Amino acid sequence: MIHAYAQRVELPGGQPTDIDLTRPSAARVYDYFLGGAHNFEVDRQLAEQIASMTPNLADTMRAGRAFLRRAVRYLVDEGVDQFLDIGSGIPTVGNVHEVAQAANPASRVVYVDVDPVAVMHSRSILEGNDLAGVIEADMRDPDRILADAQKMGLIDLSRPVAVLLAGVVHFVPDADRPAEAVATLRDAAPPGSFLAISHSTFDKQPQEMLDAQRLSARTATEITLRSHDEIAGYFGDFALVEPGLVFLPLWRPESPGDVGDHPERFGAYGGVGRKPSM
Repeated sequence: MIHAYAQRVELPGGQPTDIDLTRPSAARVYDYFLGGAHNFEVDRQLAEQIASMTPNLADTMRAGRAFLRRAVRYLVDEGVDQFLDIGSGIPTVGNVHEVAQAANPASRVVYVDVDPVAVMHSRSILEGNDLAGVIEADMRDPDRILADAQKMGLIDLSRPVAVLLAGVVHFVPDADRPAEAVATLRDAAPPGSFLAISHSTFDKQPQEMLDAQRLSARTATEITLRSHDEIAGYFGDFALVEPGLVFLPLWRPESPGDVGDHPERFGAYGGVGRKPSM
């Protein structure tokens, strides 16, 4: 049983914060599935309950992170050197700044997350990296995100930028109009910019996967599953690069073994779009 209490926890960097341990955090559950250490017992309990229903869910989480790494490497190859990663969670193994800066040391990254614990851990992880920063903000407030990212001096909207929405849009219910938030981000990006999205889906999913997704209602950020067409709509007039919006392992796999059998079992689509030149 999870007892209802709040505890004062010492986070990395010696910065204490009041953390309500009565409810798991989606960012920390994700961190647990990726093998990270930035999670608590309440998060691990929910993660294990979900995993008992869908044993391959940890693989799904890793497939999402692998898609993000491949997308970032592609974007660096396309000349992008600034990244706005919204809904970044805790930037643990295979994070954007490590991948981008390994390919181009001048790459700049701004992480954005609504979870204060994720932000606190991010600040600790990024300490000493002058080309990466973090903002505590909600995806549903894109104007603030854009303004704060520019104030940090890391994002220049006069040049192409990559907006990364990896595993975040599905946390915004339809009632909160996620399409409008994404459209604001698309409109602010200059020509030649990119938008990367990964998003959970109900397409071709077994009932046990759908049941596990519904357990997300126990976190502060319930998942809304959407169809291929709904997710594709978030790209607006951005042209999808090959191979389009596909199940995660099918997006530019680095080896045949990356795809495996039944790529739809991962339950999420991924794609990258480019803003047309004027």
